Amino acid sequence: MTKKQRAELVQIELDKLYPTTPIPLDHTDPYTLMVAVALSAQTTDKKVNQVTPELFAVAGTPQRMARLEEYQIKELIKEIGLSNTKAKNLKRMAELLLERHDGIVPQTYEELEALPGVGHKTASVVMSQGFGFPAFPVDTHIHRLMTLWKLTSGKNVVETERDAKKLFPEEVWNKLHLQIIFYGREYSPARGKGEKDFITKMMFEK
Repeated sequence: MTKKQRAELVQIELDKLYPTTPIPLDHTDPYTLMVAVALSAQTTDKKVNQVTPELFAVAGTPQRMARLEEYQIKELIKEIGLSNTKAKNLKRMAELLLERHDGIVPQTYEELEALPGVGHKTASVVMSQGFGFPAFPVDTHIHRLMTLWKLTSGKNVVETERDAKKLFPEEVWNKLHLQIIFYGREYSPARGKGEKDFITKMMFEK
């Protein structure tokens, strides 16, 4: 199979498996989405979704988050890894949203990535899932599978994102990146042996 054929196979099979792609992190608006994605670093979406209902009940807006002390935020997210750093980032993120953007989540990568706790991946998720702009956020599942499927030779997520955007049409980016994540979790977990990873087998088994 050529690289183009492998990319087409990925699209076809993932559309069969995941015709709809609900966003795995619970949220109600771009701000709560951004907070949830920032919290998800080095932890699971399931754990984030267990913690955020109580957090958002108290601090579901930048105004309310900014009024909390760091220790109060940390208490609300203490079950999540890196809670000290994340609490500090969430408070400062809220303060800067108020200072710079009147409490409204900005719609540019530059402004998003200038906020504490918001890297390129988080900004991409907010741009794509929060605002509907074409984006291809790359996490470890996508980086690993794109490498496994020989669709990238990228050494990091930045290079993998660049290759994904070249291979796949822009109109499928927002859906496809979620489909690959879902597939990775269900059929090709990082610690698994890949027995269920039928897409890889279709590509490379003779």
